[in-house]
Amino acid sequence: MSNLWQKTKFGALLLGCAALFPAGFASAQSTAPTSPTASSNWSSSQAMPPSSQLQLAEGATPANPAALPSAPAPARAAQDQSQDQTYSGWHGSDIVHRMTIEVGGGASGPAGDKADITWGGQFMGGVGVNINRSLAAFLEFQFLSNKLPGAVAAEAGSQGGHYHIVSFTVEPVYDLFPKASNDVYLRGGGGYYHKSINFTDPTQSCGFFYYYYSCGTTNQVVGSFTSNNGGWDIGGGYQHRFGGMYGQSRTRVFAEVRYLDVLSPALKSVAPAGSGLSPVNIDAGTKLMPITLGVRW
Repeated sequence: MSNLWQKTKFGALLLGCAALFPAGFASAQSTAPTSPTASSNWSSSQAMPPSSQLQLAEGATPANPAALPSAPAPARAAQDQSQDQTYSGWHGSDIVHRMTIEVGGGASGPAGDKADITWGGQFMGGVGVNINRSLAAFLEFQFLSNKLPGAVAAEAGSQGGHYHIVSFTVEPVYDLFPKASNDVYLRGGGGYYHKSINFTDPTQSCGFFYYYYSCGTTNQVVGSFTSNNGGWDIGGGYQHRFGGMYGQSRTRVFAEVRYLDVLSPALKSVAPAGSGLSPVNIDAGTKLMPITLGVRW
């Protein structure tokens, strides 16, 4: 009896094991580990912060969070400095861009009650450098031609004459309103002056004029005084800059007047050289007021 019971218990145990084997196999398949790719995707999605906390560069998207931001606008100070460098021909530290040129011409008259010179004409030209927005320095050439008064010519025994003055000077120019398109400036300087006083008489001369041979009367120099002198001038003027409200252009038109003093010696009872004319008296110095219209760029 006991042997039969033991056999029955052993058979039931085998049947139970046989029934549990398929269920265990199915459970093992359902709990198999996920693939590395799936695990990696899950990790990266969990590492990404919420969209409300993510600060992306301008122009970036979640699909391309590394997009570079757009270039920032230039600083206001840099813009102002760039604009300031255009005032009064000022164009920065490059010496070539700081160079400036001027040409002009006009009238020239006596200063005060000077009796040995009258009105005439003049022209000038110069090249300079803008030291800063307000100050420039020019090396100028000027030629003045003024008529000799009839009384002085008659004293020497000639029928006419003229002054010629050639100068090379250094001329600082200071702008009072360098940021305005309409500007007022002061100027002054000095240098070398060559002065000649020429006495003339009408002389007949003949020659070809185009295809024709003709004769006529021209004024010929019959005697002269020359001197090499120092001199100085001072004055001021008005100039208008082109190129908008703030005068950004290098081109300027100007009108100016100067007081000019040529430090020449006096001539007392001296006959013009090589003329055979009578002695003449001319006071020391030559004081003029050149009036100039011109352009700078």
